[in-house]
Amino acid sequence: MDWFAQYGWMVWLGLALVLAGVEMVSLSLVFVMLSGGALAAFVAALLGGPAWLQGVVFALVSVAMIAFVRPIAMRHMRPGIEDARTNIDRLVGAPATVVEPVDAHRGLVKIGGDVWTARAERGEFLPGDTVTVVAIDGATAVVAPSGSTSPYRS
Repeated sequence: MDWFAQYGWMVWLGLALVLAGVEMVSLSLVFVMLSGGALAAFVAALLGGPAWLQGVVFALVSVAMIAFVRPIAMRHMRPGIEDARTNIDRLVGAPATVVEPVDAHRGLVKIGGDVWTARAERGEFLPGDTVTVVAIDGATAVVAPSGSTSPYRS
């Protein structure tokens, strides 16, 4: 026990580094919390705390971080539904500006900075109207009226 009293800080620092390394492989955000507990015990060892106190500090800080910090970190790591959508799926619900008249068969709209062929879900739209993309059918955007269009034409 004399050895640990003198060199315990090295044990805690080594444990913190090993746990951080395991976290890089697992990405579970558990081992990094344990690593934080080991760093707190490292500080307790540097300040001359007895071995039992270092163990208690490790346990309390680790449990507290797992209980309170990890859930917050996990919420920030999980993408929302908007972030999970990719490619053309992100266009559904996007506003579009009519470039050429759009009816049930043909037309052109500008979505973001790109011009797409389009067809109206129902009715027709004139250039300058703002519509909403409701679906993508192949390379054609299916559009419907949005709140900022000129009066809907059927």
